[in-house]
Amino acid sequence: MNTASTPHHAVAIVGGGQAGLSMSACLQQAGIGHIVFEKHRAMHVWQTRRWDSFCLVTPNWQCALPGHPYDGDDPHGFMTKPEIVAWLERFRRKVNPPLREGVTVRLVKPRPQGGYLLRYEVAGEPGLQECTADQVVVASGGYHLPIVPRMAERLPASVRQLHSEQYHNAAELPPGAVLVVGSGQSGAQIAEDLHLAGRQVVLAVGDAPRCARFYRGRDVVDWLADMGYYDMPVGQHPLREGVRDNTNHYVTGRDGGRDIDLRRFALQGMQLHGALQAVEPQDDGDVLLRFKPGLAEVLDRADATYNGINASIDQYIERMGLQAPPSSRYQPVWQPGEEPLTLSLQQAGIGSVVWCIGFAPDFGWLDAPVFNGRGQPQHERGVTALPGLYFLGLPWLHTWGSGRFSGVARDAQHLAEVIAGERSTQAPATLPAAVPG
Repeated sequence: MNTASTPHHAVAIVGGGQAGLSMSACLQQAGIGHIVFEKHRAMHVWQTRRWDSFCLVTPNWQCALPGHPYDGDDPHGFMTKPEIVAWLERFRRKVNPPLREGVTVRLVKPRPQGGYLLRYEVAGEPGLQECTADQVVVASGGYHLPIVPRMAERLPASVRQLHSEQYHNAAELPPGAVLVVGSGQSGAQIAEDLHLAGRQVVLAVGDAPRCARFYRGRDVVDWLADMGYYDMPVGQHPLREGVRDNTNHYVTGRDGGRDIDLRRFALQGMQLHGALQAVEPQDDGDVLLRFKPGLAEVLDRADATYNGINASIDQYIERMGLQAPPSSRYQPVWQPGEEPLTLSLQQAGIGSVVWCIGFAPDFGWLDAPVFNGRGQPQHERGVTALPGLYFLGLPWLHTWGSGRFSGVARDAQHLAEVIAGERSTQAPATLPAAVPG
């Protein structure tokens, strides 16, 4: 590497989503030079990985990026996809980051003499390019690779398959019933979207919990905020770091916000099954879908979480002596009968499958000893054991809001302070000063 011509940056930020741009905003405020590398376009996930009817599941007032709180006239509403994209674009213009789009970082590794080497590919340009940085912030998120199980290969070519990130609306799917696999936030909301469009939905229900949208006269999020839940650091959570593996509760902000009750959908004709276990081609050309038993128990656990959250709100209201509408407890409106554990693809008339079982992280480009045995980064509030290497924007990086619009600003400000402290102890760089992005 020719160090005389290699661009050098005080800080390199990998990822141009809300986390990367929040980091840029805080570094600018601290007067620290940096560059932001983005593989696609800034904030692209909000345009490409969200279906048409997508909206926030948390109220707008929780949206608070650095220097850019929610600026609309409906703080207790839920921004739709176009509104989110427009709000983020206003944030980008406000930050005006030193951003390079269309840059895919292929390697980040520590240098023997200190700092980091980055190799990257620029769209439309041949070969790999290099730069160095004193410090690196990994702000690319944790949802990189769409998860589609190998059993998907056993479905016939006549069945259209897509991941939740590819789903836009019911009209784009071929005729026939739709199998939705997974009932987390995306799966439950996509199943509802299809159901409201009049499509026959077969839902393979997973272990995701659920919560109420409104309870005792207020949004549940408002209650939990008053109770301090969103300020609880991961170290104080009963599950400690295990909370990072939790599936998000399903609820929706659609049409002003409401519960998602899978039992009610079942009353209206949606077919509920347990988790999909196997896809078994038959000799006659049909395909048998095999489901995990225990649907009733899965629904009961989701409802127990729902009622448990409400009970904690009841206790808070009583402890604080607050006036509120009476308490209530959810009672199931439908119970599974004899549970069918198999389903014929042909007889069910399934023409498409939407896989809603999440994403896997991909940090293969980061050559640094900061990962645990499961490939997850180890850190304390984004600070790794390797000097000058940080993570930002991961779920429960520090609090519940770390991977959301509500908490990333606080985390970015913390890292900016850590970075400034590291810079004050570093020897002067021997490479050229930072070049414009």
